[in-house]
Amino acid sequence: MVGMEHRTRSVHPALQPYVRDLSGYAYAGDAPDLHRGLPSRYLTLVITLDDPLGVAWPGGPVEKYDAVIGGLHSTAVHVGTTPSRAGVQVSLTPAAARPLLGLPPGELASLNVGLDELLGRPARVLTEQLREATSWDERMDLIERLFLAHLSRERAPGRAARPEVGWAWRRLCTTDGTIGIQELAAEVGWSRRHLTDRFTSEFGLAPKVAARVLRFERATRQLRLRPQTRLGELSAAVGYADQAHLTREFQAIAGCSPRQWMNEELPNLQDCPPPGAAESEVWTSKM
Repeated sequence: MVGMEHRTRSVHPALQPYVRDLSGYAYAGDAPDLHRGLPSRYLTLVITLDDPLGVAWPGGPVEKYDAVIGGLHSTAVHVGTTPSRAGVQVSLTPAAARPLLGLPPGELASLNVGLDELLGRPARVLTEQLREATSWDERMDLIERLFLAHLSRERAPGRAARPEVGWAWRRLCTTDGTIGIQELAAEVGWSRRHLTDRFTSEFGLAPKVAARVLRFERATRQLRLRPQTRLGELSAAVGYADQAHLTREFQAIAGCSPRQWMNEELPNLQDCPPPGAAESEVWTSKM
């Protein structure tokens, strides 16, 4: 059994369009050898509080980071293989990429990048400050201050996202990827090809791939909330043809079956607090 502590809270109102939440995690024992970082609608920032974190795409080399930002992606990234047992995680919306990181989200797609490569010395100072801080609230305040400073700073002008593309992203998110791409293009007023080209340029994922990620995200969210759900019922509820289709998607995206993922990952402190955990609540579990 491994003890786990997790702290989460909402963010400053000015950051809410860009940051879903701030969370901190700490293992009382050794961290799992492997955590599957599943694709989602968020870019993920992890800053460790002890040793560098090992991150690798399946079959690729392990790279180690004190602070790493992972862009939108369509297959799981492997996290682990290091002694790191504590850190802070931030879930960023694609809209955060330009004002907070200085580049469009598409330039980070399917990549893991050191935060210092994007922000320079302020990222290294932040990592040091987080490690010296003595409470979760103090650490989260430090992150908020850095992001608020970036929001208030004049940044070099760059190509802004077309509003139609932003609208298409939000429409995919609100439907959990179930809207057809032809229907989405018609709602935007573009051809399917033009929407695909513009969308892919902005986000680094084609709209059909993004829809696939969002539907898979909904499936894993339902399993976290209700682990006893029958997979056949879940398949129908989230829009898969049948349980075999759901299993194929898990193998393609997560690299394992739904049951294997549940056995390995639930609960997983780097993904989310347990259902019903209140904001600013510290909770512990045993794995």
